[in-house]
Amino acid sequence: MNIPNTLTLFRLLMIPVFAVVYYLPYSWAHGVAALIFWLAAITDWFDGYLARKLNQQSALGSFIDPLADKLMVVIALIVILSKHSDNNWLVFSVLIIISREIIISSLREWMAAKGKSNEVAVSFFGKAKTVGQMFAIWIMIYEKDVFGLPTFLIGVGFLVWAAFLTLFSLVTYLYSAWGTIKNSA
Repeated sequence: MNIPNTLTLFRLLMIPVFAVVYYLPYSWAHGVAALIFWLAAITDWFDGYLARKLNQQSALGSFIDPLADKLMVVIALIVILSKHSDNNWLVFSVLIIISREIIISSLREWMAAKGKSNEVAVSFFGKAKTVGQMFAIWIMIYEKDVFGLPTFLIGVGFLVWAAFLTLFSLVTYLYSAWGTIKNSA
């Protein structure tokens, strides 16, 4: 067990804590849930940075890091959606983001089995999508207006933007893998 994997496991353990805190019937619950989500997002950046910097990349880390990322995002989106299912932009964006995560995870697994995982490595648009959706989710969790600004609606706007980046990154990944897909048909 190394430092990056410990951070990733910590992130996995924070997921149920986040979900429980989000649903607590107290005025401070969403603020604390937003803080937990923010900590998870920061540990996501740190575990990858430390794995590269300390040369502690591992097969376990390669498996649990994206798993922790996807679980945290999907669970956060579901709990937010459970409270705000009347917002069609939110519903549409959540469906796109979750669908893309399933498609890309399956594509990466299939490409790895074909020995072509380097063709679907993380792209700039994938990283931009992640930053956009993490920020959007974080402020939607907090939900309270700040300086008179409707943070939840701003968060939905950022999530819609992240959903468009998500679609673009999906197309980019599929384009990169198209030769292998076409030759396997």
